[in-house]
Amino acid sequence: MHTKNKRTRIKLAAVLLLAMTIPLITGGCGTQVPSGHHGVKYLKFGGGTEMGKVYAEGFQWHLPWNSMYVYRTQTQESKETLNVLSSDGATIQIEVSIWYRPVFNKVDSLQITIGPRYLDVVIKPALRGIARGTVGLYKPEEIYSTKREEIANLITAAMQEQMIAKFIELENVIFRDVVLPKKITDGINNKLVADQEAQRMKFILEKEKQEAERKRIEAAGIADFQRIVSAGLTPNLLKWKGIEATEKLANSPNAKVVVIGAGKEGLPLILGGN
Repeated sequence: MHTKNKRTRIKLAAVLLLAMTIPLITGGCGTQVPSGHHGVKYLKFGGGTEMGKVYAEGFQWHLPWNSMYVYRTQTQESKETLNVLSSDGATIQIEVSIWYRPVFNKVDSLQITIGPRYLDVVIKPALRGIARGTVGLYKPEEIYSTKREEIANLITAAMQEQMIAKFIELENVIFRDVVLPKKITDGINNKLVADQEAQRMKFILEKEKQEAERKRIEAAGIADFQRIVSAGLTPNLLKWKGIEATEKLANSPNAKVVVIGAGKEGLPLILGGN
């Protein structure tokens, strides 16, 4: 009877040992950390979150009652729609993209201070507050066009300063779209059209000015030419040119009548001829 009880106890111990071994064999004592992720171990009976050690990609062993919190440490994107006020009180809707990721070697600190929901707990509220404070310094037309990149850079810099203290790396804040009230949009478009028309008229006036200058220079050149030619046309030169012309006509084969001494300065007149 005693031997039978002993055998029963041995069988029971073997079953218990097998029950404890099966989870170990089937992988219940480990966690797979995917590519682009890092893990933080939680020790249920050993002080909680294991500080000072971050687990890299691959299968990480741990006892069945412990846990592994896995964080994606690749760059991630979150698209947000913000409703903010401009400097003159107009409601502006801004669609932005945030590029962020945890500081991979500080995910243990991130785990105990904020946790896996850090996007909703920290990043989004900070973005809303900083965006309101920054955009409120600008006019709608500046937010819409000329100062958009400047505003995005200011928000990015302020976010980076806040997030690094939370063990989060904020890479960039990008404006995807800016939506203004229709009345303001129409006003901006009308101003742009007016500016373009003013630029067109300025171009036309400049062109006309250049054409007027060209004509003035041309007229001055003609006047100079006429003055030079007039200065060289002396009475003797004109008489000599008349004699040359008379000789050429007299020697031409065409029929003609020559009246000697009838012209001005005694030059002959030549009548008729074909």
